[in-house]
Parts: sequence; structure tokens; C-alpha cells
Amino acid sequence: MAEFLDTAQGRRLAYHRTPGRGPGIIFCGGFMSDMTGTKAIWLEDWARQQGRAFLRFDYSGHGESSGAFEEGCIGDWAEDAMAALTALTEGPQVLVGSSMGGWIALLLARRAPERVKGLVGIAAAPDFTEDSMWPDLSAAQQREVQEQGQTAMISAYDDRPFVLTRRLFEDGRAQLVLRDPLPLPFPVRLVQGTKDEAVATDVPLRLLAHAESPDMRLTLVKGADHRFSAPECLELIGQAIGEVS
Repeated sequence: MAEFLDTAQGRRLAYHRTPGRGPGIIFCGGFMSDMTGTKAIWLEDWARQQGRAFLRFDYSGHGESSGAFEEGCIGDWAEDAMAALTALTEGPQVLVGSSMGGWIALLLARRAPERVKGLVGIAAAPDFTEDSMWPDLSAAQQREVQEQGQTAMISAYDDRPFVLTRRLFEDGRAQLVLRDPLPLPFPVRLVQGTKDEAVATDVPLRLLAHAESPDMRLTLVKGADHRFSAPECLELIGQAIGEVS
């Protein structure tokens, strides 16, 4: 069963924590994802086999945590991740961020670099609200967001309807990491599939060119999609964690 953390912002976050040696591993999930996904569970098992401390959690408005999804934004979810890092872990951590979680991990690294041993981005999607989500809206949808405060969408993965709000986009613009210097003073590994339908391969290339890191590498896997959950992809994630640990 999940445990719960009450944050200073009044949110209640569900989490699962596995004890073990450090550096610990924190999994930051994606947009509309939760901590029960394939990668999170596989990583928990992998960490347990390695004797490593591991934490997976749900952002507010996701999974078992409090709040409604449409009330949240990137800044809120980064606050949630920071609360989890601060309250639930000790010492340097390896941040593993999937899709939006890659953006969250970069925000954590920018805020508390002393707590980061290394970072692994899985189809990392920094700045996606501004660079891909907003441009992909039709002119009518953009107008609806600006005038009515939100627009409805259908998920490409499971046909679930969801809402994109003006606050999501406005806050996203305040959280951008690819416009200003981005020092990452620790090893970084980025992994990405060439058939990713959600994050184009130019995104990790742009991040690779933009960030400042002493040891940063990108691995492209031919034919892998955005889920990046095939056995060989999962093994690659484990290998990447080992390299930055």
C-alpha cells in the first residue's frame, strides 16, 4: 500500500519507498502518468536487486495523490518532486525522469544540484508545454484557452478526455529550462527511441547541445517508441543509472 506525504503547499502525495544503500534513485513520471507504470515498477525491482534505495511517487492530481489533474501545472509538480526529495530521501540521488518527468528532474537539478548524483532522462520533454503542446493546438483551441481558460483534449494513449488550462501554459513559460544557461554539474544520460510519437529526436539533441555537463551522453534506440518499455529499453535504463551512480 502507498504511504502519503503532506506537503507545505497543502497537497497529499502518494509514494512507495524501498530502503537500500545510496545514492538513492527517484523516479519522476510523465504527464498524466502515475507511479504504477511499467518503467516505475521495473526500476523498483531493479533497485531492490541492486540493494539501492528507490522512491516512486504520484504528483498531485495524478494517481493516488490529492487534487484534480486540471488544477495542476509544471511548477506545482516540480514542488511536489522537491518535497519528495527533501522529506523522503537522504544524501545525493539519481533522478530518473520519464517524458515530463525529465523536465521535472531538470528543475530539481537546477534548484538543488547538491542533492543530485546523476540524472537519466527517458524521452525527456523539457519545455514541452511551450515548444510542442501549444503549437500543436489549433487556432480555435488556443483562442479557447486564452478566452475561456481551458480546452478539452483526448489522450492519444487511452482515449481519456483531459483538460489543458491557461494556467498550465502560463506557468510552463515560467519553468522553461532551454532558454537560459543550464548547468548540470554531474553525469547525465539521455535515452530516446527513434519512433517516439510524442517527443521528437531534436528535443534530446537540443538539450545535449544546451546543457553544461562534465559527462553527458545521448543514446538513440532505433524503432523504440515513447513508452520505452521493451525489455532491451528497460535494461538500457538500468545501465544508464549504473553509469551516473
